[in-house]
Amino acid sequence: MTFDPEQLRSHQWYGTDGLRSFSHRARTRQLGYLPEEHLGKPVIAILNTWSDINPCHVHLRDRAQAVKRGVWQAGGFPLEFPVATLSETFQKPTPMLYRNLLAMETEELLRSYPVDGAVLMGGCDKSTPALLMGAASADLPAVFVPAGPMLPGHWRDQVLGSGTDMWKYWDDRRAGLLGDCELAELESGLARSPGHCMTMGTASTLTAAAEALGVTVPGASSIPAIDSGHDRMAAASGLRIVDLVREDVKPSRILTREAYEDAVTTVLALGGSTNAVIHLIAMAGRSGVRLTLDDFDRIARTVPVLANVRPGGRHLMEDFHFAGGLPGLLSRLTDLLHLDRPTVNHTTLREQLAGARVHDDDVIRPREKALAAEGGLAVLRGNLCPDGAVIKHIAAEPRLLRHTGPAVVFDDYRTMQRTIDDPALALTPDHVLVLRGSGPRGGPGMPEYGMLPIPDYLLRQGVRDMLRISDARMSGTSYGACVLHIAPESHVGGPLALVRTGDLITLDVAARGLRLEVSEEELAGRRAAWTPPPPRYERGYGALYSEQITQADTGCDFAFLAAPGRVPDPYAG
Repeated sequence: MTFDPEQLRSHQWYGTDGLRSFSHRARTRQLGYLPEEHLGKPVIAILNTWSDINPCHVHLRDRAQAVKRGVWQAGGFPLEFPVATLSETFQKPTPMLYRNLLAMETEELLRSYPVDGAVLMGGCDKSTPALLMGAASADLPAVFVPAGPMLPGHWRDQVLGSGTDMWKYWDDRRAGLLGDCELAELESGLARSPGHCMTMGTASTLTAAAEALGVTVPGASSIPAIDSGHDRMAAASGLRIVDLVREDVKPSRILTREAYEDAVTTVLALGGSTNAVIHLIAMAGRSGVRLTLDDFDRIARTVPVLANVRPGGRHLMEDFHFAGGLPGLLSRLTDLLHLDRPTVNHTTLREQLAGARVHDDDVIRPREKALAAEGGLAVLRGNLCPDGAVIKHIAAEPRLLRHTGPAVVFDDYRTMQRTIDDPALALTPDHVLVLRGSGPRGGPGMPEYGMLPIPDYLLRQGVRDMLRISDARMSGTSYGACVLHIAPESHVGGPLALVRTGDLITLDVAARGLRLEVSEEELAGRRAAWTPPPPRYERGYGALYSEQITQADTGCDFAFLAAPGRVPDPYAG
């Protein structure tokens, strides 16, 4: 098929005979570009989430140059756009509050500027879904460039996993097993290079999901951030996006129901982050695909956990990469995948996986030696979570997967922090810690509070896990018997708002049940006496967020962004 430059979207800005096109060309000369550098060529937006305060993305300023190199080599014209950086480490109250803001920025930048396709650069937890949500809504050809995991951490004779070992050693300090000197050494060894967490946290889970969806070049998601292969992958992505524009391959062709089901399969086989549930549901919604909690639970019952990576396993992402990466893992799941769907790099996923191999059977297990026979996530239902909840049961102590215990209720995270270590609470390992006021509206933004701390006096007794329940999320690097994403949340009057200290709560993961052992009559009385808390925000973005945010079971998107309907391209003339 012959490529016609006049069919380019950017031609409306540059190629017509009118005052506006004259102005656009003149201003492009002002930028220092020659006509032959851009006229008649695909204009590629590079959306870069680099910033000085995002350690996961601090190398993306350099990687953007590699992307540009690829775009130029393929005959395109690259333009770099700085977009919001969502730093999991520093942004408060949580970058989840701003995921939809970046998604909206992505969509509107792509729609309002003279661009024909996009390279999306991200990786820290919320940036991946945000960029892909926006790109799906804009529906211009797009390739995602994952930031890549950092190098393994080191401390004395220990290999450290970011996040996972932070929680572990912090508990050791609270238990009196580590002093300030050891902690200072750990600070310098836990995260020792650019890149996102090198455990199977939310970042690694979602970049793997992006690769499984088919929006990256093959093998992209596990390349260490500072490996020279990461530079080459960025350049290859720049090469590929130009061809995608010429072939008119849009996200709507790639992001199908089959693709999302394969992404769910991937997350479950990785023993991935519970956060993927919320994000994939939101991403699918932007693609016109209805993905539900029931889809996760249905697929989980058929997918074994094959990735022996922390926190559910023992290895780290660099090990996973050199063991074969995602292509290697998917090569062991081909009977569970939709192999005839397209990806940005191949006509079919089958073609993309041809020749993929696993080089270390301990890191990526064969099916007969799976870490778990079923996926590492379970969806729970019951009178405490009528719209669902999730648990990463592969990372919990088995004794707690079927458990009944008395609740100890905390109304907010600050109160919990102040009082959790008070011996007067008389907590035992059988108690159920309950945190409310931490959901999408109540948090605000549904912070990662769900891995509630165990009281220090129990840590000193050797207790390392308790049943914990909340309407919050938790870091994908976390572990423990944490029931998360209770829906509806307490802030809007969900049943979690009615729990009282001393109430018995029963968890039964095998039966997928979570129940508050209180009669319906008693709950009705408590519900009648409940009064809504005041709004968190009176103005600004927070007020818009509170008005439009949906609940966890539907992806926490903004209602007006998730709504179906056409948005016209701007008139450029």
